[in-house]
Amino acid sequence: MRSLLILSTAALAFALAQTTLIPALGDLKTQLHTDSSGVAWTLTGYLVAAAIFTPLFGRLGDMFGKRRMLVASLAAFVFGSLVAALGSSLEIVVLGRVLQGVGGGIFPLCFGIIRDEFPRDRVGQSIGLISATLGIGGGLGLVIGGLLVDHATYHYIFWLSAVMSAAAAVAIWLYIPESPERTPGKVDLRGAFVLGVGLVLPMIAISRANTWGWSAPETLGLIAAGLLVLAAWVQLERKTEEPLADVTVLASAPVLMTNVATLFIGFGMFGSYILIPQLAEAAKSTGYGFGLSATAAGVLMLPSALAMLFVGPLSGILGARMGNKVPLTLGGLATGAGMILMGFMHGSVAEILIFNTITSVGVGLAYAAMPNLIVDAVPRHQTGQATGFNAVVRSVGSSLGSQVTAAVLAGSVLGATGLPGDSGYTAAFVISGVVALVAAGAAVLIPRTSHGHGTVGAEIGAAAPLGEPVPVYANAER
Repeated sequence: MRSLLILSTAALAFALAQTTLIPALGDLKTQLHTDSSGVAWTLTGYLVAAAIFTPLFGRLGDMFGKRRMLVASLAAFVFGSLVAALGSSLEIVVLGRVLQGVGGGIFPLCFGIIRDEFPRDRVGQSIGLISATLGIGGGLGLVIGGLLVDHATYHYIFWLSAVMSAAAAVAIWLYIPESPERTPGKVDLRGAFVLGVGLVLPMIAISRANTWGWSAPETLGLIAAGLLVLAAWVQLERKTEEPLADVTVLASAPVLMTNVATLFIGFGMFGSYILIPQLAEAAKSTGYGFGLSATAAGVLMLPSALAMLFVGPLSGILGARMGNKVPLTLGGLATGAGMILMGFMHGSVAEILIFNTITSVGVGLAYAAMPNLIVDAVPRHQTGQATGFNAVVRSVGSSLGSQVTAAVLAGSVLGATGLPGDSGYTAAFVISGVVALVAAGAAVLIPRTSHGHGTVGAEIGAAAPLGEPVPVYANAER
């Protein structure tokens, strides 16, 4: 239990950093003398950096030890937090956020440690709990960020991240044993660079689309260039002796369809994180806003975040009994339903609470199932690499969700008020919901792996409360 608590703290520090800044975006825009497109890079820069460095740290963990690289990843996160905390210009704050994103290896390294060190009857449930912290931390981050914005400054958001991640790094170094699994090899820096270029180009296009126009040559050209670079990256990885990502493994049906579902669930989750606080904080005079403070808007998200705390382990139990594609499919359906319902019914606090809780239950089910599906589908020595790339896909989905949602809202701004129209929120919610439903469709197509889910003995272990001893069955399979 101590090891799981420590790893959960590390994961929570990274998860909080995804959303604590969202309530401060308005203040950042004013204090850093920038516009909405500029301030959006405090989110996108973080997520894109995480997408690039997550597989690198996953690979390094497989090579040199997962605990060692987890501490290094947290150290980078601490350094980035300090840079952003001391920054007073957009460039410095974005640089700090990019350095924070270097800590993206935290999740796959935690998954790898759990698979290597934990009893096999606890692996699925423990991974489910760590995965759920991504959604839990996202919701709590909105509450904490709101409190700090209302009563302090955005600098304290980064000081909090630095303290939490530093404490987690020390605890991991002192109390988590080093993983015995090693996979000698080289680090594919060239592949990481090409992947980064392929991801950044479309993000730039989406962030500037309302200025340039969605059908403008600049927008379409950058998106096309990014897709071409990503296609070239796939071919490059096929020819690289020790690639950043094993394309053969990624192309296998269980891993590919899990990653497709992950992309779309990430899109939907971040859509809600962007939309609900802005809707709640909008003035009542808009006809749709609730006029809440940043703190109150964050509290509005709290029940849904707490729901994920209970749903994550439940997803592990359900996956052990029925296969992990079941909670992933149900998660996509619930996420999509909640978002679409919010699109058409967001006129009261009660509606937001109910429908966002449905959405969060879906996200919790899905996020806990994703890494378990990956872990079941790949050999043990490729856990870090495969779960790392799954985290990459999740970050890309979140980046797309934040940028597309912001672009849809910006496109609905009314000239009379300078604020988004209600139709913009409806469209953004519905788009996010439809994307989540596509994730459910992708989950249905995931074939069972040769590993399968556990036998009855393993299922009993997965269903037991965390920390309770369970019998070990000699014939139990993973």
